[in-house]
Amino acid sequence: MSRIVIIGGHGKVALELIPRLVAANHEVRAIIRNPAHGPDVSKAGAEPSVFDIEHADAEAIAGMLRGFDAVVWSAGAGGGNPGRTYAVDRDAAIRTIDAASLADVARFVMVSYIGAGSDDVDPENGFYAYATAKAAADEHLRDSPLQWTILGPGALTLDAASENITVVEPTYDGDNATSRANVAAVIERALHSDTSVRKTIRFIDGDTPVTELV
Repeated sequence: MSRIVIIGGHGKVALELIPRLVAANHEVRAIIRNPAHGPDVSKAGAEPSVFDIEHADAEAIAGMLRGFDAVVWSAGAGGGNPGRTYAVDRDAAIRTIDAASLADVARFVMVSYIGAGSDDVDPENGFYAYATAKAAADEHLRDSPLQWTILGPGALTLDAASENITVVEPTYDGDNATSRANVAAVIERALHSDTSVRKTIRFIDGDTPVTELV
């Protein structure tokens, strides 16, 4: 059994992931910002922990991570406010990466998006803050000593898990629908797969079983 901490523990991907990890006999702690979300997390099977990841420094985050075997970053500001997007999706993510090193938690799975680091986004585009924030966090993780995996799903849907995906290039511009449940399946597989370490996996819903591609 491993102890796994999920940052952004009340997100839709996290709530799909928690039961999978619990069924695989892992102990899961879900980091949440809003105490009202605790019952949902508990029902899914994780231990909720209220923590302000947006404003905590690396030392405080390290204290929260100590004793765990792996970190899954699935948090996000949710868009709409560039300042908060940079604060959460870039700055807090980077501090959490540094904190994992301080806390000797080697394994780190980052949920990013399919085109992070590859798009030339117009600064006037409302997507610019998110695109640049995720690219910066991903690059910081790649430069870290951690055993990292970066996952780049396409446009997220609420479809049920097919357990089948297609791995694509960052410049892929076709239909990129990706169910959150399939993202959870890929995270679970990555955590159990040494071959996913130090790899960026961009994927969409597809035809090949997750177990064959990750």
